[in-house]
Amino acid sequence: MSMKQSRSPLPSVTDDTFQGEVLEAPGTTIVEFWAEWCGPCRALGPILETVQEERPELRLLKLNADENMDTAVAYRAMALPVLKVFRQGEVIGTIIGAKPKPALDQELARILT
Repeated sequence: MSMKQSRSPLPSVTDDTFQGEVLEAPGTTIVEFWAEWCGPCRALGPILETVQEERPELRLLKLNADENMDTAVAYRAMALPVLKVFRQGEVIGTIIGAKPKPALDQELARILT
């Protein structure tokens, strides 16, 4: 029996689902604003998947900024990638740029305490 864990990409949200999936969601939700053309976004993907595996109490979602401009503009996510940390419908923290996992863990610890 194989114990290999299948790593699935993070779920996506859109302009249409953002309200329900993020703003009305219980707990803490982290949204990565990204785009297909963004190299640093691709580098950040596997790191975020690891964070999700290690921190099941957090919900990590992706939002394609090119396809969901209304939400990207509303949250000033123009420099990609950018992570917005939401709790009870409010942004409690922002992390701009792709970071190595130790630096990302440090930023999240600062925001979530």
